Amino acid sequence: MTGQVRLGWAGLWGAALAASFSPLAGQVLFAIVTIGLIGMAHGASDLDVVRREHQFPFLAAYGLVIVICLFWWHGAPALALPGFLLASAIHFALEDAPHGCSIERLARGISMIATPAALHLQAFSTILHEAGLGFSMPGFLAVSIAIIGGSCAAGLIAVALLRRDRRLLTGTLALLLLPPFIGFSMGFLILHALPQTRQRRDLLGCRSTLRYLQATWPVLTAAILLAAGTVVLMHPTDKAGIQSLFAALAALAIPHMLITPWFESRHQA
Repeated sequence: MTGQVRLGWAGLWGAALAASFSPLAGQVLFAIVTIGLIGMAHGASDLDVVRREHQFPFLAAYGLVIVICLFWWHGAPALALPGFLLASAIHFALEDAPHGCSIERLARGISMIATPAALHLQAFSTILHEAGLGFSMPGFLAVSIAIIGGSCAAGLIAVALLRRDRRLLTGTLALLLLPPFIGFSMGFLILHALPQTRQRRDLLGCRSTLRYLQATWPVLTAAILLAAGTVVLMHPTDKAGIQSLFAALAALAIPHMLITPWFESRHQA
């Protein structure tokens, strides 16, 4: 790890700790920056992993799913939110431990979503309510999510210690210990987004992350503008910004999770 990378991580962890003690608005802002700017980079090369002759139908399908997600979240957020969380858990399970056993993959997928509830159940429930659930989760369901998330985290921490896997240990501890928005943001970066960015960078033959960003900046810029537009449009009815954030993430993540793998498999066939 170079000095610049160490400095970057030190700054990111410092910001995460500062945001952990800030009001909810500050935590939302941290999530927007880390997930929306840093984490989104791994999906900016989706178009580049598709064969040129398939790129037009890929873009059409991608755009259609984005529109469907936005309308779905606007019309039925209480259904869209659980669907998004379930799709995300499956995506993390499939992508974050491709060579792991089925139990590890299942634990990784569940942990990314449920572990933040283990020690911060009230904050977790509040976030889901503000994100579009629209009602308070039944107590038994909330407690069940917290127990399952904590159990998955305990198992993954044990695996990380046995393997001396610092990335898995650090990411899982972030999910467990930090407030939900901060913990998920850091866990998402450490366990999913940054490893996926490195894989995409190597796949495209870019010698550095800077070269990768230079190659994918038009798509990344378009994604950021779409996310910002979603937040602006929803802001009049979403003063906390949480539902806007989830809607923007879902609009960009669902096609990345569903459309890209299907076209990518055709590219490899």
